[in-house]
Amino acid sequence: MKSVDTIARVRRAFYVQGWSLKRISRELHVSRNTVRRILRSGETSFSYERERQPQPKIGPWQVQLDALLDGNDAKQKRERLTLIRIYEELRALGYEGSYDAI
Repeated sequence: MKSVDTIARVRRAFYVQGWSLKRISRELHVSRNTVRRILRSGETSFSYERERQPQPKIGPWQVQLDALLDGNDAKQKRERLTLIRIYEELRALGYEGSYDAI
């Protein structure tokens, strides 16, 4: 995804300064296909919305994670599990994913 600043610089170089696609690509370190896409579209930024966030590793462990979090909410603040402790408990149950996925 290109920033709004990069999109503005590409458009300015093409429409105001009259640079070619190849020169814009070379000067701004952006591929020619990206330059074409920026110039053809009327968008100010390129983004998309995922319908559903993928959770490949945590998917089978979602039930256990939800149970840990529900139990954690019932505890007093000082007795609650930290994220590291939740990760360690899932690892003890056999979870093989990363800490960041939790």
